[in-house]
Amino acid sequence: MGLLLKIFIPLLGAALAFYFYSAPENFNEEMLRGKRVIVTGASSGIGEQMAYHLARMEAHLLLTARTEAKLQKVVERCLELGAASARYISGSMDSPSLPEEVLREAENSWGGLDMLILNHIGQSGFTYFSGDVGHVRKLMEINFVSYVALATAALPMLKESEGSIVVVSSIAGRIAGPFTASYSATKFALEGFFSSLRQEFIIDKVNVSITLCILGYINTESAVRAVSHVIPDTPAPKEECALEIIRAGALRQREVHYPPRAVSSMLLLRSIAPELLDSIVRSSYRLENVRR
Repeated sequence: MGLLLKIFIPLLGAALAFYFYSAPENFNEEMLRGKRVIVTGASSGIGEQMAYHLARMEAHLLLTARTEAKLQKVVERCLELGAASARYISGSMDSPSLPEEVLREAENSWGGLDMLILNHIGQSGFTYFSGDVGHVRKLMEINFVSYVALATAALPMLKESEGSIVVVSSIAGRIAGPFTASYSATKFALEGFFSSLRQEFIIDKVNVSITLCILGYINTESAVRAVSHVIPDTPAPKEECALEIIRAGALRQREVHYPPRAVSSMLLLRSIAPELLDSIVRSSYRLENVRR
């Protein structure tokens, strides 16, 4: 059985990757030149890499994250790389006033907005659920409610520019594995809200695209630190992941899977054999290394 799965899943993933990614590639970096883009969670990881890609594409950037010193360095690097402009606002997204502050800065600086990339996350361990409901509430505030608040505040400008919302989510928002109960709940919430909102946009003929990014294991410092002792897989590169997210947003795609083969395989297997997928997921972890 194990050998069959090792053969079946890569083949299935390759077929799915071909299906999802075989459309003609018409992305051109000039599509982002001069565009006004907000990137949240931009001081490290995927957000930082997206900022650098967008800077090379000569976009206008407004970056947010918790740590001001890191943001300053990222902004300096973006300007060196050729960003049309780059500025930042530091703060935690559990602050109810921060979303309005960020969008007010965009309106005052640029007079509009073309793309909102929602990428920030709160801190959450990879462990058994401890019963800490307070942590669940705080994580929902950062990982979900602030996404809704930012998108809501941005919507008037995005409607005017016929722009894009890009929501960085996770395979944990489609497949509920163990040890991520609180985090997974926030990602499932994102899926529900933004998929419903997309339907409303279509009904009302609102020309604002929503791209959901379903990500697997990426080699960000925070992800590797959190799960490398439990998950033996090799993480995918954050630089390429960041570029795929930007490409999908610019092309106004419904969603992007990265890494495509692994994520698409898991999603299909969930549909046709969910209990088998659950068993594979559980057996792939080093359970002895999971803290209680």
